[in-house]
Amino acid sequence: MTIPTPTSKGVEGLSGAPVPGIPDEATLGRLASEFFRALPGAALPSFDLPSSLAAGSTPAPEPSLIQSGPSVAPVPVAPDPVDPVGGGGGELGVPEAYAAALPPVAPPQPPSSFIDSLPLTLPVSVPGSPYYFLGEASPYQQAAAPKVPENRVVAQPFGLPGDGELHALLAEIAGERKTDDFHGRPQHSGNFYFLDATAREPEIAPSARPPFDVNAVRRDFPILQERVNGKPLVWFDNAATTQKPQSVIDRLAYFYAHENSNIHRAAHELAARATDAYEAARNKVQRFLGAGSSDEIIFVRGATEAINLVAKTWGVQNIVEGDEIIVSLLEHHANIVPWQQLAAQVGAKIKVIPVDDTGQLRLDEYQKLLGPKVKLVSVTQVSNALGTVTPIKQVIDMAHAAGAKVLVDGAQSVSHLRVNVQALDADFFVFSGHKIFGPTGIGVVYGKKAILEQMPPWQGGGNMIADVTFEKTLFQPAPNKFEAGTGNIADAVGLGAALDYVERIGLENIARYEHDLLVYAMRGLSAIPGVRLIGTAADKASVASFVLAGYSTEEVGKALNEEGIAVRSGHHCAQPILRRFGVEQTVRPSLAFYNTCEEIDRLLVVVKRLANGRR
Repeated sequence: MTIPTPTSKGVEGLSGAPVPGIPDEATLGRLASEFFRALPGAALPSFDLPSSLAAGSTPAPEPSLIQSGPSVAPVPVAPDPVDPVGGGGGELGVPEAYAAALPPVAPPQPPSSFIDSLPLTLPVSVPGSPYYFLGEASPYQQAAAPKVPENRVVAQPFGLPGDGELHALLAEIAGERKTDDFHGRPQHSGNFYFLDATAREPEIAPSARPPFDVNAVRRDFPILQERVNGKPLVWFDNAATTQKPQSVIDRLAYFYAHENSNIHRAAHELAARATDAYEAARNKVQRFLGAGSSDEIIFVRGATEAINLVAKTWGVQNIVEGDEIIVSLLEHHANIVPWQQLAAQVGAKIKVIPVDDTGQLRLDEYQKLLGPKVKLVSVTQVSNALGTVTPIKQVIDMAHAAGAKVLVDGAQSVSHLRVNVQALDADFFVFSGHKIFGPTGIGVVYGKKAILEQMPPWQGGGNMIADVTFEKTLFQPAPNKFEAGTGNIADAVGLGAALDYVERIGLENIARYEHDLLVYAMRGLSAIPGVRLIGTAADKASVASFVLAGYSTEEVGKALNEEGIAVRSGHHCAQPILRRFGVEQTVRPSLAFYNTCEEIDRLLVVVKRLANGRR
């Protein structure tokens, strides 16, 4: 056998004839490596080259969707490692002489799901990375389909209301004033966009993505085929956790089957593969959030650990006795308790931004709280209990004007809204992977690089060390100094796959579709006697909390579960905001882009039956 060698005219195949089309020695080396690994009979991998690499260019990130505040110019992204299973692209042909010596490969199959047919747009670039296999084509990639030149969300066959009908419904509801069955107070039914025909709908930027098809999307989520109590599963518990598309499940399985290793430093191939996949995921998060550098992205277990990391590093370092920390009444317990612990430790004080009767922040009262003693403002972007979308850009700007830093809890916002941390000017931004169709046990801290450089490590151990003696330890720079020990490598890679999925569909398409779903659900619930909606702010994401007269939330949740409908009932780890509205618990249907109006109708049937006294 003649080993193929590079020549000035191309590459000599097994027969000695030149084989054109191999672009460089690095690619040749990879092909040869794959060839020899495949000789014993292993299946031939696919040698797809990412389309952005083949084109020789990196697409600019899309404009940010921010509730308020100016847009910013696209930020150039640095080259990053190639996720070995991260996306599709054009094919790199295998020389016939190679192919003849390798096992047969099944012909390509047409896309079986919506996401298979969409192009991957995240940029991939070759030069300038310290990682092992940068530029290596994927052994497992999906070919990209031509882009569909359409820029809208397609109306669905199950019947979302048209604009005319919708505005008529809104006008009808806006004029109603019902009596609260619990407290004799008038319900607040106006002044939020789905119950007030005169209110301005949120501005949603146009998307360059293909048309949105919810039925095709649903096929990407295998769990939606489950049956509960003999009924098709309806997953309305998305604010607690989201379901996972097949692409994320496959990515995790592929990691454990082909890449499983600890990362960094090791001199063997699996460590190289795992390192590239892990660092590629970090770069996907950077682009998704609009961060300026991947060094600003720290992997943690979730938003809770993320907030604790900031509290126990930056907080301990910068907040002292007499200082003040501001949170809002909307916060999840995870954005209250760490600051209470810090305040008790150092002698600081917690102040709280109140909300109005719709559940929106009182910016006038917030302004009164700001002063020279305030060192930190920590506020959610979307309330997990009410769905309120806070005016986070204004909150940040007001805090900065007072000299305070800002942490944004984005756990509930990243799956619904386009986020750009540079446009927001957030000092810290945190979120959890499982809230955005990724795995559990993985989350993110974004921090401005200059701030992270000044922060001390939180935990000590391996992976974050530059040098250790018994007298002194030198730590690596961020983000590594905050990632002690063996991290959640596989789930970070899975998070990257989830972000790929969301980006292929387009957050703007998701926002439009979910807006229509929320309108439909809130209108239907408001028409049922005895239902009281909790949280009616003008800007809301996909949460429709309510209580039903004569029933505990557990009873409503149980009745829904009997019909295969999963909702959350309880305090949602947000007791202060529920008590603001005179309740201890609510029923919380929370929606995602794989839900349908037909599913909402199934929920409404159960609630109406209960309201009519039929348990």
